Amino acid sequence: MKITNKIRSLLSSFRENWKTPPKGRYMSFKEIASLSGGGIGVRFVVYCFAQMMLSTTNTLIGNTIGIDPTALYIIYIISLLSGFPLTALRARMIDNTRSMKGKYRPYIISMGIPTVILGAAFIWMPYESMGLAAKCIVVLLFNIGFQFFYNFYFDAYDSLINVLSPDSIERSDVLSVRSVIENLSPSIVNIIFPLLAKMITGENTLYDLKIYRILFPPMLFFGFLISVIVYVNTEEKIVRAKSHFIKVRFWDALRAVAKNKYFWIISLAGWIGFLEGSFNNIMQWMYNYQGACSAGQFSIITAIAGNASFWPNLVAPFLIRKYGKKKILIFTNILNVGLIAIMLPVVRMTGRPNVIWLMLACNFVNTFISALGHLLTPGINADIRDYQQYISGERIDGMFAAVGLIGNVITMFTGLALPVIYERSGLNREVALSLGYDGSNVYDVLFNRDYFISISTVLIFASIIGAALNVIPYFFFDFTEVKQKAVVKVLKIRAMFEDYGNGTLTDDALAEAVDIITEAREYSGKSPVILKSVPKSLRNQVRLENERIEIADFVAGELNRFNTPDGIAELEYAQLIAAAGLESFLEAPLPTMSDVKNMPCSTKEEKQRRKIVIGHIRDIRDAKKAALKFFPDGIKEFDTSVPEALFSSENETEARLLELSKKMKNAKEEGRTDKVSDINSQIKELRKEKSKIKADIKKAEADYSNYRKAAKPYLDAVKTIKQAENYGRLDEIEALCRA
Repeated sequence: MKITNKIRSLLSSFRENWKTPPKGRYMSFKEIASLSGGGIGVRFVVYCFAQMMLSTTNTLIGNTIGIDPTALYIIYIISLLSGFPLTALRARMIDNTRSMKGKYRPYIISMGIPTVILGAAFIWMPYESMGLAAKCIVVLLFNIGFQFFYNFYFDAYDSLINVLSPDSIERSDVLSVRSVIENLSPSIVNIIFPLLAKMITGENTLYDLKIYRILFPPMLFFGFLISVIVYVNTEEKIVRAKSHFIKVRFWDALRAVAKNKYFWIISLAGWIGFLEGSFNNIMQWMYNYQGACSAGQFSIITAIAGNASFWPNLVAPFLIRKYGKKKILIFTNILNVGLIAIMLPVVRMTGRPNVIWLMLACNFVNTFISALGHLLTPGINADIRDYQQYISGERIDGMFAAVGLIGNVITMFTGLALPVIYERSGLNREVALSLGYDGSNVYDVLFNRDYFISISTVLIFASIIGAALNVIPYFFFDFTEVKQKAVVKVLKIRAMFEDYGNGTLTDDALAEAVDIITEAREYSGKSPVILKSVPKSLRNQVRLENERIEIADFVAGELNRFNTPDGIAELEYAQLIAAAGLESFLEAPLPTMSDVKNMPCSTKEEKQRRKIVIGHIRDIRDAKKAALKFFPDGIKEFDTSVPEALFSSENETEARLLELSKKMKNAKEEGRTDKVSDINSQIKELRKEKSKIKADIKKAEADYSNYRKAAKPYLDAVKTIKQAENYGRLDEIEALCRA
C-alpha cells in the first residue's frame, strides 16, 4: 500500500510540475525530459564525430583511412593550431550573445546544420584513390571545419545546463538523468554496430570505410533532428540584473578567467593526466587483430562495456549530497590506478580462449569508476562559471574555452607521447615489413601476438602513470557545494541592487533577495556544530544548520564589503576617479608603480591590496591608449539606450517573422496563392529590415566596445559608488517588500 501511495504521489508531482518547476527548483520536468531526450540525438552526432575528429589514437583515420601515427600527429598539431582563432571567435560570439532565444540555444540549430553536412561529406571522400599526402590534406581541412562547427554545436548543448539552473545540486540531479537517457544512443550503437559491420563486409572487422559510409550519414541527420527538441523546449535562466548591458571585451574576459583558480585546477588535472586513456583501444584491437571473439560476441561485449557508464548515473546524486564532488573525484581517480594495473596479466594471456571476456571485466569496472568521476565534470564546470561571475561581475562562459587554448598548446607536446610510444614499442613500418606485411598500414603489426602483447603492456603502464598524475590537482579544489550556493545568493543580491538602482526591479526578485538577507541576519555570526558530537538521528538537521551559517557569513560579508578596510579603500579610489569626471579622470592624481613598490606586502591582506592597486594602474594605462586611439578630442559618453532600442527592434522583427511564417503555412494549406504572395513580400521586407538592424547593432556594439576600453576605470568607479549607495539603502528596500 505504501509503495502504491508513493507511485501515486510521484505521478501527481510529475503532472503538477510538467511545465512548472517544483518549489525551490528552476527546471520543470518538461525541460529535463527535453534536455535529456534531445541529448539522445546529440550523442548520435557525438558518436560519429568521435571517430572523425583528429587525435593521436583515432582508429578511423589511422587504421581505416590509413594514415600512419607520425603523419597523424603532424596534421593533428596543425588542426589544433587552427582551433586557436576559431575557439577565440566562438568564445566572443557566446559571451556577447544577446538574444531572446538565449546564450546557447540558438547555436544548436545554426551550428548543427553545417556540422551534419560536413560530417556526411567527410566520410564519403574517395580516400581509396588518394596518396598519403592527399589523405592528410583532406582530413586536415575537414577537421578545421569540425573545430568550429562541431565544437560549437556540442558546446552549446553541453554548456546549456550551466544556464538552465543556478542550483548546483539541481544541476547534478539533471545531469544524472540526462546521462542515463542520452547514453541510450551510444548503447544502441555499440550493440548493433559490429553486427551491421559484419553484414556489410562479411568479415569480423570495423576497419572498412564501407561501414561508415552506410551508417554514419543517417545517424548524423537523425541525431540532429532529435537534438532540435532541446532548442524548442528549454529556457535559459542566468542570474543577473535585467538592466545589465552585455559587451565583453576579449582581453578583459581572458584576464578575468585567468584569475579563476578553480579553472586552472580542473584544467591541470586533464593536462597532466593525458595518458590515462592510453589503454582504450586494446579491447577493440584484441577483436580486430587477434580474433579474440566473433562479431556477435563482440556486439555483446561492447554493449556490456558501454552499459558500465549507465549505473553511476543512478547513484551519483546521492553520493554528491553525502560526500561532495571533491571527495568523489579523489576516490575514483586513486581507485583507477589499481584497476588499470589489473589489466596487465590479462593482456599477457592474449591468445587463450575467452581472454577478451576478462578484458571486458577490467574495462567494465574501470569505466564504472571513471564514469562516476566524469559525471561530475559538467557540474564542476558549471560551478566554476558561477564563481567566475562572482569575481568578475560578468557571465563569460565562452571565454573558458579560449583560455583553454593553453591546454591545446600543452596537448601539442603531450600528444606526441602516444605516437612515440607506438613507434618505439613496435608499431612502425620497419617492424611491419619485417613481419612480411607491405608496410602500407603499420597497424598490421598487431596481428602478431608478441608485438600485440608488448605494445598493449606499454600502453597500460602509460595509463597507470596518467591516472596517478590526474588525481593530484583535485586535492587543492575547495569550491564546495555550500560555497556555490552562497555565491549564487550573492549574485541574486547584486542583481536586485542593480535593478533597484536602475528602476527595473521586479517584485519576485525583491522578495527573494530580502528572504536571503533576512536569513543571513538570523544565522550570521553563529558557530557551527561539530557533527561527531551530535546523535546520528539529528546529523542531517545539524548539517543543514551549519550550511545556513556558512552561507549567512558569506552573504553578510558581501553586504558589509564597503565597511571593511579593503572596501573603504576601493570606494575612496572610485570616488577619486568619479569626481574627476569622464573628461578628466585620466589626469587625476592616481597611484603609480612607484607607489606600489612602497606598499607593505607581508600579510595575505596586504598582498591582495597591492594586487588590486596594480590592477587599477593597468586599467588606467590601457584606458589612456584607447582614449588616444578612439577619442582624440575627448571621451564622449555612450548612449546605451541606442543598442537597447535596436535589440528590442530585433526581437520584435523576429516575432513578426515567426508570425508570418505561421500565416504562410496556413495560406498554403488553404490554397490561397494570392495571400501566399503577399505574405512572402512582407517576409522579404522584414528580412531586409532585420539585416539593417543587425548591421546597426554591430556598429553600436563596436562603438560601445571602444567606449568601454577608454572609459573602463571611470565606469567601474561609478558602478562601485552606485553599488555602495544601493547597499546603504537596504532598509528602504526592505520597506518596499513589506509594503
